[in-house]
Amino acid sequence: MKRTHHCNELRPAHIGQTVTLSGWVHSRRDLGGLIFIDIRDREGRTQTVFDPSDLPKELFEKAAALRSECVVSVSGKVRQRPAGTNNAKIPTGEVEVGVVALEVLNMAEVLPFPVDDPEVANKVNEELRLQYRYLDLRRPEMARNLKVRSKVAIATRSYMDEQGFLEVETPTLFKSTPEGAREFLVPNRREPGTFYALPQSPQQFKQILMVAGVEKYFQLARCYRDEDLRADRQPEFTQVDIEMSFIDREDIYALIEGLIKRVWKTALQIDVPTPFKRISFEEALNRYGIDKPDTRFAMELVDMTDDFRASTFKVFSGTIANGGVVKALNAKGLAGATQGQIETMTEYAKSFGAKGLAFIKVEKGADGATIEWKSPIVKFFSEAEKAALTQKLAIQEGDLILFAADQWLNACEILGKIRLYCAEVLKAQGKLAIPADQFNFLWVIEFPLLGFDREQNRWYSSHHPFTAPVQEDIPLLKTDPKKVRGQHYDVVVNGVELGGGSIRIHQPDVQKTIFEELLAIPPEETKLRFGYMLDAFKYGAPPHGGIALGFDRLIAILCGTPSIRDVIAFPKTAKGTCLMTDSPSNVSPRQLRDLYLEVKAQKKEQSAPVPTNPLKP
Repeated sequence: MKRTHHCNELRPAHIGQTVTLSGWVHSRRDLGGLIFIDIRDREGRTQTVFDPSDLPKELFEKAAALRSECVVSVSGKVRQRPAGTNNAKIPTGEVEVGVVALEVLNMAEVLPFPVDDPEVANKVNEELRLQYRYLDLRRPEMARNLKVRSKVAIATRSYMDEQGFLEVETPTLFKSTPEGAREFLVPNRREPGTFYALPQSPQQFKQILMVAGVEKYFQLARCYRDEDLRADRQPEFTQVDIEMSFIDREDIYALIEGLIKRVWKTALQIDVPTPFKRISFEEALNRYGIDKPDTRFAMELVDMTDDFRASTFKVFSGTIANGGVVKALNAKGLAGATQGQIETMTEYAKSFGAKGLAFIKVEKGADGATIEWKSPIVKFFSEAEKAALTQKLAIQEGDLILFAADQWLNACEILGKIRLYCAEVLKAQGKLAIPADQFNFLWVIEFPLLGFDREQNRWYSSHHPFTAPVQEDIPLLKTDPKKVRGQHYDVVVNGVELGGGSIRIHQPDVQKTIFEELLAIPPEETKLRFGYMLDAFKYGAPPHGGIALGFDRLIAILCGTPSIRDVIAFPKTAKGTCLMTDSPSNVSPRQLRDLYLEVKAQKKEQSAPVPTNPLKP
């Protein structure tokens, strides 16, 4: 019984044909003496009918003994479903197969959770789903995600090939050169005491490829980071890694916009308009409070610093006198926020070091006619200050006005976090509509090249230490580093950073200055970690730049799922474990002996020291 059609293929045009289907028993229904079994494969499902009047008793009893997820092959004739029994929810819903032969390829035990009912399956504990991942992946939703992932990977490779790129595989056994996160180390049996590191990215190899004259490189690269996990992070992940020679930022923008346009058309049949909007890092923080803004809704931050500079409300005027700013946000329609919601927003503010959260509820007064500003801070405001708030924030009845008074970055980030929370609340209340098929792409550019860590009293790279400064800012590296802009860019959609990159430093002297004079990496350590790269630059490094897109995050957006675990075949849990294979696991004493390693017990009250990273705090 060799399969002739897949289970999403049969249509009215096949009526009268004898076919063979193979797959899993999706569901079984016994009705009026007939047995209806839906057969499912990765493409879809088809209804089959077992009629005892047309079948030998033995075959009918065999069908009656089947349970969900048994593997079968059936043969029979395609026929029109009886009037009124069509299933419009599936493409094969107009036809069915009258079975004449059945082969049971494998029986299945009772499942730990159902896979035929999406509503029930979606409520199953995720740890149980991950333990039986092979069952979880049978669900149509998960099969669809893997199919989208495959199609997007093929589309990516096709597009990059058309653009003249070479796909080059870079090593996954690398040397330890921390780039901001902990690394996974691999002991080397041949030289005891030495270790490989699994790469956090192919960054240095792809730059070496530019020195080698490859000119246009890409790779769907596997990367590894030993860091705390979230819904959008995994210890091993995939990124679309790209590097180009003899280009500037405009070339990168055009390339990635073309790639995203191709991918969205392939996966969702949506035409993405290009070019993407561009905003500076400073503008993104000033308007949205975050460097990856969701621009599908307004609710922008407004600067009130000048208006409250001489205010009698000392919390505001005192902050301004100390070099800080006052920012405000109008969450329109949220004056009815509950005490719990206000407390949540207050905790967001406190998480950034603020003492509390100032707010005003704009509601009707006790007489039901007048509009009142309800807040203990309003009594400190002058009429001019109230007028400025009304005009700049377009205040109306039902609004909730929220404030942040702090140093610029902190004030922006406080309200940026609260802005997103308010949007979720308003969306849940039906007061903010965001279409599911709306994708707002933009480039965030002109990031500061360096940040300053006050605790360690040193500079660190805002992106990574290979990012080139804006050409006209290079003289400022030695005189005023905080004003140096980097040629760094992030591509963002709906508040999610899809990827980031930069034009790289290709001059050895500039790279050495960044390492040793600004990041304070000792010359001997620079040589130890990056000597081969600096040496390569001496032999004719072309101007180059690149970008990396988070492939798992990209697929999650296309599939409409908040967790990248839903688009990875075999993901790890939040603790970094694989429940299906029970890894990581212990190894035998002999294996440890071969590697010259010894496992020592650690007291519970002790914690492993966090390694110092000279590139970031």
